[in-house]
Amino acid sequence: MSPALLEGLSVGALALAALPAALTIANLRAFGRAPPPPAGGAVPRVSVLVPARNEERSIGRLCRDVLASEGVDLELVILDDDSHDATAEIVAGIAAGDPRVRLVKGKPLPAGWCGKQHACWQLSTAASHDTLLFLDVDVSPTPDAVARSVAFLDASGAALVSGFPRQLTTSFLDWLLLPLIHFILLGFLPLARSRQDGSPGMAAGCGQLFVTRRADYERAGGHEAIRASLHDGVKLPRAYRRAGLRTDLFDAGDIASCRMYERSADVWRGLSKNATEGIGAPATILPFTLLLAGGQILPAVLLGIGLATGWNGWPTWAIPVVLAAVALTWLPRLLEAVRFRQSLGSAMAQPLGVAVFLVIQWVALLRKLLGLKTAWRGRPLVPQ
Repeated sequence: MSPALLEGLSVGALALAALPAALTIANLRAFGRAPPPPAGGAVPRVSVLVPARNEERSIGRLCRDVLASEGVDLELVILDDDSHDATAEIVAGIAAGDPRVRLVKGKPLPAGWCGKQHACWQLSTAASHDTLLFLDVDVSPTPDAVARSVAFLDASGAALVSGFPRQLTTSFLDWLLLPLIHFILLGFLPLARSRQDGSPGMAAGCGQLFVTRRADYERAGGHEAIRASLHDGVKLPRAYRRAGLRTDLFDAGDIASCRMYERSADVWRGLSKNATEGIGAPATILPFTLLLAGGQILPAVLLGIGLATGWNGWPTWAIPVVLAAVALTWLPRLLEAVRFRQSLGSAMAQPLGVAVFLVIQWVALLRKLLGLKTAWRGRPLVPQ
């Protein structure tokens, strides 16, 4: 490479690595945890709503976790979404011994709906209370999780809040890729501005844990407004903001954990299924590829080239620029590893993780452009 090219790449890598590093440092302070419920306040009445499809391995644990909740008057409503295993039987057995549990039989999936959105919409109509907490089966809440999530909803003044649980990893790909959830959120969304700017483009959330009030949910159109979406984590907050309602998010890592996948193949399919509604969308994939590849992969590539060549032919001032870019690549991941109890090894593998993540986005987009259909939990991902 020519010295001029090395200079340009070094400066570009530093600039692109500095952006998420600076935003992460600012956002780590803004990304607060849910507060404890106010002392002496009324006990909130909450409907915990859980869509379930073929979840016989997890549904019993989920019921036990939710029913151990403290400081709330709750009902647990579980919708059996055409399961082919023992999910419904397990829930029915638990409901027979605890009146707080109700099993709802899901209706057939209509054309134009995705399964989870249809299940959540039915759950909202079955709920008895006005505070709705949508929870995925693979989330494990602590006894104070429901009460504190509702306390955050009250304290924030928002109409919809979303908690980001701690992500537990068991396979290589989830170890490598799932920590990027926090990296992308905190590295590319200015949280302070998001709370002041009500535009849909500044919305974010995590579909694993949502809390809202019934009146706000209905005003925003609820899950019916995003019926065809596969990505409720992004699309539901945007629907609220289009209705003129505020949304917010919080760090739920101390009150909930989530084990989304068990195998690397599941991680690939899971991240692929909604990629084209987020970073892998045609309008966003090119700028995000530039930002992520330039700031998270290029610094390591330049460092490797420099070490392999003994920095021969490099402008002297470009060497510390490359070293600074490499440090900024790892800085946010190391800070997040400490804050969110993530693997330090995964943090050090950041360039590889980002590279694999970008491949997933591009493959998902290519499959969409080619009209190829895939399935998730036995259903086609493209609504019929």
